[in-house]
Amino acid sequence: MKRFSTFIIIAMLLTTICCFTAGAETGPEVSVPSALLMDQATGTVLFEKNADEQRAPASVTKIMTLLLIMEAIESGKLNWETSVSVSAEAAGMGGSQVYLKEGETMTVDEMVKCIAVVSANDCCVAMAEAIAGSNTAFIEMMNSRAAELGMTNTHFNSCTGLDTEDHYTTARDIALMSRELMTHEEIQKYTTIWMDSVREGAFSLSNTNKLVRYYEGATGLKTGFTSTAGYCLSATATRDSLSLIAVVLGGETSDKRFEDAKALLNYGFSQYGIYQEVPAVPAPVTVIKGLEDSVQPVLTEKPAFLVPKGAEKEIAYTINLPESVMAPVEPGQRLGTIDYTLNGETIGSIDLIAEKEVPKVTFQHLFFHLIQYFFVV
Repeated sequence: MKRFSTFIIIAMLLTTICCFTAGAETGPEVSVPSALLMDQATGTVLFEKNADEQRAPASVTKIMTLLLIMEAIESGKLNWETSVSVSAEAAGMGGSQVYLKEGETMTVDEMVKCIAVVSANDCCVAMAEAIAGSNTAFIEMMNSRAAELGMTNTHFNSCTGLDTEDHYTTARDIALMSRELMTHEEIQKYTTIWMDSVREGAFSLSNTNKLVRYYEGATGLKTGFTSTAGYCLSATATRDSLSLIAVVLGGETSDKRFEDAKALLNYGFSQYGIYQEVPAVPAPVTVIKGLEDSVQPVLTEKPAFLVPKGAEKEIAYTINLPESVMAPVEPGQRLGTIDYTLNGETIGSIDLIAEKEVPKVTFQHLFFHLIQYFFVV
């Protein structure tokens, strides 16, 4: 009887431990029907819940609008001081707005600020027309760019996110376009604003994203709400070189939306880190038939690998270089790699390239050195 009782107790303990472990591996609990957590640097998905379910995104749509604006600035089509004129269509937009009037002008800088901070629909349409010539043409650009980014479950039918037919995306696709927008670091100048103003201080702006004020390391990015979409958010944050993107769609309330985004971000920051240890400089590689005897290998980039917290000490690296290479050697020529492993599994690789050029020895070089040897004192 005692043996049977002991067996039952052990079985119960094992069941409890297994349940606890399984629960820990599932990640954070979120109330929204669709969510995703992504590492910004690598695109690695750290948590997902119905991430490919097509849903209305509300004003989170404006991430794509902002991306196309940033790309237009980068290409030289626009600059921050470009003056944008407001059309009747732009002035007539409902929902969130800064009440632009037909014929009014505003700089790109002010327009982007209004879109990023208060989700101004009128500014979105004005910018769409400035970039593409018409709102319709701009929406075509949005869909084309979405396809390029691999957003396979997305179709835009609006540059603002106001409810309209055939306008949908997913948590995964929102993370993809958020990641692309965040490569334009200058956007954070706008997405991190808590309070500001336009029209020479006459119109106040207060950010719809409360995390910008209250969450450590918040860098953006965009809120959204309509009766169809519910409360939505793509939240970005950076701590200790780790940058995360948390997408939540279909929240019941604004507060739940922010709490779910915080839960995702907290999970990511507590469970993962970035390995950045730079290895010792590799020894030079011998160059055969070169004007110089060797060439120095250098890293193409610094290590930055996403790893579980506490696993940094378990990472090992192997330098793979040949004993020699044949001249000529071009600057930037790939010589080998440094491969990184965690518990025997490869987590990344960085190329080692030639630091400089090493030309091949020619007959002219040999003849010149011979002359120097015999006739130069």
